[in-house]
Amino acid sequence: MAAGAAAVKTGPLAGLKVIEMAGLGPVPLAGLMLSEMGAEVLRIERSGSDQPLLPLSDEYNLDRHGRSILRVDLKQSQGIELVLDLVERADLLVEGFRPGVMERLGLGPDAALARNKALIYGRMTGFGQDGPLAGRAGHDITYLAYSGVLHAIGREESRPVPPLNLIADNGGGAMMLIAGVLAALFERSRSGKGQVVDAAMVEGASMLTAPIHAFMAAGLWSDRRGANLLDSGAPFYDTYETADGRHVAVGCLEPRFFAEFARLLPLGEHFVRGQYDKALWPDMRATFADRFRLKTRDDWAGLFEGTDACVAPVLSLAEARNHPHNRARHAFVKTGTFERPAPAPRFSASQPALAAMPDDDDQRPQNVLARFGFSADEITALVKSGLIGQ
Repeated sequence: MAAGAAAVKTGPLAGLKVIEMAGLGPVPLAGLMLSEMGAEVLRIERSGSDQPLLPLSDEYNLDRHGRSILRVDLKQSQGIELVLDLVERADLLVEGFRPGVMERLGLGPDAALARNKALIYGRMTGFGQDGPLAGRAGHDITYLAYSGVLHAIGREESRPVPPLNLIADNGGGAMMLIAGVLAALFERSRSGKGQVVDAAMVEGASMLTAPIHAFMAAGLWSDRRGANLLDSGAPFYDTYETADGRHVAVGCLEPRFFAEFARLLPLGEHFVRGQYDKALWPDMRATFADRFRLKTRDDWAGLFEGTDACVAPVLSLAEARNHPHNRARHAFVKTGTFERPAPAPRFSASQPALAAMPDDDDQRPQNVLARFGFSADEITALVKSGLIGQ
C-alpha cells in the first residue's frame, strides 16, 4: 500500500527522524529506502532551486517519494538556523555534497553535532572527505574507473562496459551509506553519542570486489577482463543469442548443475567430463552458441524451467515486472500509474509502506514543522519570515 510521508509508518525504523539534504545520486535512493523502512524523512530543498538533470514529474520522481518536503532559503543565516533547529530534533542527517560545501553553509558536522551530540551525520561523496581527488567531480563510471571495477567488466579484447550506475552510485554508494548509518545508530544505542559516517563511492565499489581481490591473491583470477570464471571468460557463465534474436543466461558453474545443463541442451559427454578444461572452452562455447540459435528464448526457458541447470531467459526491465515468480512475490508494485520495484528487503515483524509521491500535506510547511515538534507560534513566525517556501 502506498503511503505519503504523513502516513503512520510501520517499518522497522518507525520513529526515526531523518534529514535529507536534497541532491542527486545515492543519497536520494538511501532516503527512499530509509523512508520505506519506516523512518520519517524530511527532504530539505533550497528555495528557488529547479529539478536538475532529468525533469521528472512528482509521479515518477523517486527522489521525493515518501518524504516531507521543506524548501528553505539557505542563503540567509535564519535559514541555516532553521535547519540546525531541525537537526536538534533529528536522529540522522544525510548529505551528498562535495567536501566543504556543508561547512561553508554552516551546516557541517561540527555545527550539527554541537546542537545534537547524538546525531548520526552521514556523508556521501565520490572520493571521500579528504585525499588528492576529494574535490573532483565524477559519476558512477568515474568511480568505477578509479576502483578497478570498470576494467574488469566486459569481454576479452573489448572495451570496458559501464554497468548502468548500479555499482558505485547504488551498491557502493547508497547501500554503503545505509549500512554505515545503521551501524552508527547501533553504536549510539550503547554510547549515546553520534558520529560522522564518511561513505565514498570509489571505496564502496572497491569493497564490493573484495572476494575478487581474494581470488587474485590466491592465483585464481587474472587481472584481465573476459578471462575469468564470472566475467564471460567461462562458456558456462555467459549469455547466448537465441533464434528470435533474444538471449538466455547460462550460469551452471557447479559440475552437478553443468551435468543437468548438458543433458538438456544436449552436450557430448567429453564436455561434461572436461567442464573446467580450458582447452575445451572454445569448442564448448561454439557448441553452446550453435545450439541456442536453434530455438527461441522462450522455448529454451520452457525446456529448462523447473531444473537446476541455471539457465534463465534474459528479460527486459518491462518483461521482468510480469514474470510469474515476480508476480507471485509481488516484487513490483504500483503507486498511481507508476510501476516500480517493491520495497526491499522484507521483514517478518513489520510491514514497510510503499513511498508515494508527496501530497499537499507533505509539502505544507505548517504540517512538516509540526511533525518535527515546532510550536504553532514558531511555525507562524517562520512562515511569515519568508524563509520557507510554500
